[in-house]
Amino acid sequence: MPQHYIGSKQVVAEPAEKDGRPGYAITYPDGYKSWSPKATFEAAYMLQGEDPTRVTQQMVDEFIVGSEATRMGNHTVVIVRLRNGFTLIEESACVDPANYDEALGHSLALNKAKSRVWHLLGFLLATARNGI
Repeated sequence: MPQHYIGSKQVVAEPAEKDGRPGYAITYPDGYKSWSPKATFEAAYMLQGEDPTRVTQQMVDEFIVGSEATRMGNHTVVIVRLRNGFTLIEESACVDPANYDEALGHSLALNKAKSRVWHLLGFLLATARNGI
């Protein structure tokens, strides 16, 4: 019976057409080469840049596709939507509700979420480089 598998890998790729269709020429860590259509490739891979050992702030920022803030008492609760459909929830609070500032609360909670995304992308990169 067929089984489901998940995986992650780091590849080197560059834009390349095949039969007039846009896509990417891909080189895998073992030297295997292939080609993938543009939409398929871009749905499966995230641009990392020239340094294969680092997660960058740009990667973190581009992985976050949206956020919504809600006030709950003296707390700002932020739901952050990620590129892969996953969501994170973070919060910030002020001591005195009279000092509540939703924009500041949103910014503080979003920064917490960015820190978590940095950690998650680091995990993804380690998996892509080292396997499961």
